[in-house]
Amino acid sequence: MTEPKPSILVVEDEPKLRRLLELQLADEGFRARAVDNAESGLQLAGKEPFDLVVSDYKLPGMTGVELLHALKRINANLPVVIMTAYGTVEAAVEAMKAGASDYVLKPFSLAELVLVIRKELAARELRDENRALREALGKRYEYNNVVAQSGKMQAVLALVERVAATNATVLLGGESGVGKDLIARAIHEHSQRASGPFVKINSTAIPENLLESELFGYEKGAFSGATTSKPGKFELADKGTLFLDEIGDVPPATQVKLLRVLQDREFERLGGTRTIKVDVRLIAATNRDLRAAIEEGAFREDLYYRLNVVAIDIPPLREHKEDIPALANFFLEKFARESNQPVRTLKPEALRKLIDYHWPGNVRELENIVTRAATLAANAVLDAGDIHFDSESSSRRSGASLSPVLPPGMTIEKWEEEMIREALRQANGNKSQAARALGLSRNALRYRLSKMGVPDPDDAAEPAQ
Repeated sequence: MTEPKPSILVVEDEPKLRRLLELQLADEGFRARAVDNAESGLQLAGKEPFDLVVSDYKLPGMTGVELLHALKRINANLPVVIMTAYGTVEAAVEAMKAGASDYVLKPFSLAELVLVIRKELAARELRDENRALREALGKRYEYNNVVAQSGKMQAVLALVERVAATNATVLLGGESGVGKDLIARAIHEHSQRASGPFVKINSTAIPENLLESELFGYEKGAFSGATTSKPGKFELADKGTLFLDEIGDVPPATQVKLLRVLQDREFERLGGTRTIKVDVRLIAATNRDLRAAIEEGAFREDLYYRLNVVAIDIPPLREHKEDIPALANFFLEKFARESNQPVRTLKPEALRKLIDYHWPGNVRELENIVTRAATLAANAVLDAGDIHFDSESSSRRSGASLSPVLPPGMTIEKWEEEMIREALRQANGNKSQAARALGLSRNALRYRLSKMGVPDPDDAAEPAQ
């Protein structure tokens, strides 16, 4: 049996464009239905199942964003692509905030729209399959150099398994040292691009004034010292994957060029005029809260939505300590292989010491400590006395142990929540007053409250100031 054609609803009030989209999408293998206003589109969506909606931003009567809200009430998982006029990116960002999957700027080519539609359909299929996987995670996933026996890390690898088969842009989140680079490489090696290059660049390791030329290359004479032309990382990663680590630290000017590459797959070298087209899958990673960076004005909101097609958050080691025994043995075997020595083992007391530690440096810190112990130990079996943590060394150098900054059992996240709740209590629930007391903007407090699951009623409902 042949698979049913994906069903697309087009909402566009301009007759010629509406008819053109309906005919061309049908030629591309979609089942397309087109209407001229949001109300008709909403009625159709209530009667027929659609896989995706393409809607103009400006419509007579109900606007595209109002239609978006109404469609999400019918089907929260329905992808909606917004069409908006060139120069009104703010409108597109507003739509993305409201839940739109993506946007295209008019005038656009049909090829561009079809590319966006296929990407969103693939992402929806991926999300649906991931939900099914999470509901019944019976399969065990194994990847080279990735130790993941815990439920939380198996859930990460389940996402890797599904996203690798697509070309979707991936945003990896997590603290420093959790292994974002290993997850990025696993995605590449299990993708259709595995035979292509995997190019890694860390934006914090390169001076800000050189990052743009590293990413996009430069022509001879582009700046003092540019005696020859040089391709950038995007060119080197053509037909493969570019892993951009610490995306949250990319300067604003470079963020603009990144947005263009993600939209159009083209750029110019620094000092050049020739437009270069590339076929690159981008995997970005950050240990920063990009939503907070947006509130602070340090990160472009439109770039965030382009990057956040599929988000994979990697938990810190303290949240999956059941992986520590396997990780420790993995690092001991790696040390033995690289140093041509017999494999060492851990006594139960040494293993308990590792499990009881809080691991601020995550998996990277675990590898360093296990390797150091294996290097300096006198015996083949490592005891608890062979395990030395960096925090212990710092205390010995300072001559005294540091008192804990937080109460026992309290994390930074929980402490922040307690401070916010206390500020709200003292302000009698007034969020504007609480934000001032905490030294936050109103939007920054709203964002933190949403993470805490606290409802945010209209300001009009707040007590008078």
